[in-house]
Amino acid sequence: MAWGNFSRVTEFILLGLSDTRELQLLFFILFLLAYAMVLMGNLLIIVTVRTDPQLSSPMYFLLCHLSFIDICYTSVTAPRVLVALLSGHKAIAFEGCMAQLFFLHFVGSSEMFLLTVMAFDRYTAICRPLHYTAIMARGACWALVAACWVGGFIHSIVQTLLVLQLPFCGPNVIHSYFCDVLPVVQLACANTALTEWLMASNSGLISLGCFLVLVASYALILAKVRAHLSQGHWKALSTCASHVMVVTLLFVPVIFTYLRPAGTLPSNKYVCVIYTTFSPMMNPLIYTLRSSEVKESMWRLWKR
Repeated sequence: MAWGNFSRVTEFILLGLSDTRELQLLFFILFLLAYAMVLMGNLLIIVTVRTDPQLSSPMYFLLCHLSFIDICYTSVTAPRVLVALLSGHKAIAFEGCMAQLFFLHFVGSSEMFLLTVMAFDRYTAICRPLHYTAIMARGACWALVAACWVGGFIHSIVQTLLVLQLPFCGPNVIHSYFCDVLPVVQLACANTALTEWLMASNSGLISLGCFLVLVASYALILAKVRAHLSQGHWKALSTCASHVMVVTLLFVPVIFTYLRPAGTLPSNKYVCVIYTTFSPMMNPLIYTLRSSEVKESMWRLWKR
């Protein structure tokens, strides 16, 4: 497919978060610190889980994959934002914009599916403990992780194709710091009402559906814990509390952003910072602070 046949626009201009130089430097420092925390925190979790045989349960297997996804997810936007804030270069090629859009939704939707799988893992461990090892066997875990990536790819390719079929012949200024479907579609030289509804149905309903499944699973876990107040169940509930924090940080701003057509409400680029940067940064802190096993394994790794 030749992109040039569909568009006379060869590049887009990303306005970023601010035009003030002092604020740009402040945002550069904040993004740099956040990106460094994402890389170091999630890499530390991956190394800890991979090197400690005591962290071989399905929960930590899935946590390791979540950390890898968080690194990929933040790396889609953060490096380019840092370069733009430091150099002032805000242009992005059309092909680069489409690639960023594709990988953002590919990795982002894969993370949503993986968080849903992690909720299913906790539900199985608490509500069906006798069948847990059979249901969450290593082969089943690999199959579930693969299904998350496949689902993310299907979602993303649909979103990208919906954007590529639009003509772009006029304005090329994107009121955001990265390429996403909603601000890009608003620049199309055509009636995009149907496309906007299709995108809202795709991204919005996927995020809302995953969120409702997560809420339902944690509600069932809470009911089970209240009926059996044992130490092991309270420990599992503590683990679920960290999952709920991750879910809230990711899903609430995503649902707010995508579960509506592009023109109904103005997009808020500061809301996007929550699920593109802040949520992946908080994941390592939440999981390590709420898990004594991970903290003990990190301490043993440090002593070695």
